[in-house]
Amino acid sequence: MTFNDNANIGGNTARRRGPGVAVAGGGIAGLGAIAVILFQLFTGQDLSSVMPQSPQVGAGGESEIEQCQTGADANSNDACRLAAGSVVLDKYWGTQVQGYRAPKLIIVDQQTGTQCGTASNQTGPFYCPPEETVYVDPTFFGLLRQQFDATAGDLAQLYVLAHEYGHHVQHITGIMDQHPNNGTGPESNGVRTELQADCFAGAWVGDMTQQVDENGVPYLREPTQQQIADAINAAGAVGDDHIQQESGGVVNPESWTHGSSEQRQRWFETGYQNGPEACDTFAVPGGSL
Repeated sequence: MTFNDNANIGGNTARRRGPGVAVAGGGIAGLGAIAVILFQLFTGQDLSSVMPQSPQVGAGGESEIEQCQTGADANSNDACRLAAGSVVLDKYWGTQVQGYRAPKLIIVDQQTGTQCGTASNQTGPFYCPPEETVYVDPTFFGLLRQQFDATAGDLAQLYVLAHEYGHHVQHITGIMDQHPNNGTGPESNGVRTELQADCFAGAWVGDMTQQVDENGVPYLREPTQQQIADAINAAGAVGDDHIQQESGGVVNPESWTHGSSEQRQRWFETGYQNGPEACDTFAVPGGSL
C-alpha cells in the first residue's frame, strides 16, 4: 500500500494505448534499451524490429485509465498506480524546474508505435524525447520479477516511472543536448545520463510525501525500509554488470550504457538523501562515478 486511500488522483492525464506499428524518429532513453539487450540475451530473439526503422504510420487509439480516481484505486492496479505516480511527479518537478512542462504518459497495452520505435514489455519503459512522452507497459514488472531478479513491488514500479521522468527533466532543461551520446563505456555520457536519472528518481522518492491533493491529503505514504530496499533492488537488477553476468558473459565495462548495479543503487540513494542538487553526474570524475 503506497498511496493514501482517500487521495484524489482523478486529475491524471495518463492514457492507455493499444497495438500499433512503429514510427521512425529519435532515440530511446531509459530502461527500455537495456531491456531489449537483456531480453535478447535470455531468449536469443532478435528484437531489432522494435528499434526505429523506416517511416510507418499508426499508433493505436487512446483511452482513459479506467477506475483510477483515488489512492485506493492506485494501490490495487498497476496501470492506475503509474497514472497516479505521474500526478505526484509532475507536482514535484513543478517545484524544482522553472517553466516545467509535464510529459505525456502512455500506458501500453501489448504494444504501440512511437517516434522512437515500438513500445512493449519487451522494450521496457522508456522516454521518447521527440514526443516528450513516457511509455510503460505494466506487464514489464512481471518480466522484472521473472527474468531480472527483482521483486518489483509498488515503490519499485514508481522508481521505474520516476527514472523515465528524470529523462524528461534532462530533455527540457537541455542536459541531453549539452551531453549527447558519445558511445559506450563506464565514463560515457550515456552512463552519466542514466545514473543522473536514477538520482533524480531517488530525489523524488525522498520528497514524495510532501505533495498533496486539493484537499491537503498527501498522495503517498512514508515509504517503509522494505519498500526503499525494493526500489534499490530494482535499480541494481538493471545494472550493466548484472545483465552481463546473467547472460553468462564476461563483465565488460567498455560496453556499458547504463552503469553498474552498485552505481545505479548508489546514485539512487544519493538523490534520496540529498535531493536533485546532488545529481550532477557529469561533474564527477570517471573514477568516482
